[in-house]
Amino acid sequence: MALALHPFEQLSPARIVDAVESLGFWLPGEPFALNSYENRVFLFHDDERRRWVAKFYRPRRWSDAQIQEEHDFLAELDEAGIPVAAPWCNAAGASLHFFEGFRFALFPQVSGQAPELDNPSHLFALGDLVGQLHGVGQRRSFIHRHQLDVPTMIEESREQVLGSPWLSRHQRKAYERISAALGEQLKARAWPSESLLRTHGDCHLGNILGRDEHFALVDFDDCLMAPAVQDLWMMLTAQDDQEAQMQLSELLEGYEQHRDFPRGELALIEPLRGLRLMRYAAWLVTRWSDPAFPKAFPWVADEGYWDQHLRTLEQQRQLLESNPRWLA
Repeated sequence: MALALHPFEQLSPARIVDAVESLGFWLPGEPFALNSYENRVFLFHDDERRRWVAKFYRPRRWSDAQIQEEHDFLAELDEAGIPVAAPWCNAAGASLHFFEGFRFALFPQVSGQAPELDNPSHLFALGDLVGQLHGVGQRRSFIHRHQLDVPTMIEESREQVLGSPWLSRHQRKAYERISAALGEQLKARAWPSESLLRTHGDCHLGNILGRDEHFALVDFDDCLMAPAVQDLWMMLTAQDDQEAQMQLSELLEGYEQHRDFPRGELALIEPLRGLRLMRYAAWLVTRWSDPAFPKAFPWVADEGYWDQHLRTLEQQRQLLESNPRWLA
């Protein structure tokens, strides 16, 4: 019996062109695939030489209402003058489009380079950008998007990794022990739901583009209700304490041009890092049926990857037992 095709394997170049042209565009050339795994993203230019990004959403990941809430948030940010790529709307005002079983959206291309996290002026600009974002984000709550729910995310991640075939018996026992201990530490640092606001949710360097001190945020696919620090902690990459305090100081100075930063959330930085470590490994194993994943991440099937993952989780667990590093 032939194996069923993954939905994204049916997303041929011709189908992509037909989907975009169904909206009234004309493409003089084929779209160019961009580096994206959760969804499928393509760059194209139209007959007026305008450059666009077409994003085809992973089937069954988000509901239509959740995607629309992402788009509405982007439109609200764009209207407030915050540099984001807001989705294109047709004459009827629709930003989410449908073609032969796929849901997709078009965004104007944002060009530029990632910021330099050892450059104080870039850090100040990033803090300023996130402060503007949160100034709008705090106005209301998401209704359909997720909340950053630590206990649920930890348990889901553990189940997904333990249910995968890649860990040896020894590694499985070690993962059960270490992830359970780390999970308890993370759960103990939960935050009150009233402190949550609408955030980008995945504010790493790949989602920030610009030149000089002018940056824009792209890819709001993971936007959710979360503490404010969720959109800052991934920019804190320094290894020594002096540089770490420089990064934090510049980010917060820029951020507080627009709103006060809740300093108590600095204690969440390392817990959030630990949560991301667990979720990343779980993401890899749950997406393995997508043919793009074995090709891009072949080392997931290697015993050495899981040995290193276990060491990293244990190091993070030990770090959480020590004094907080990130202080205002």
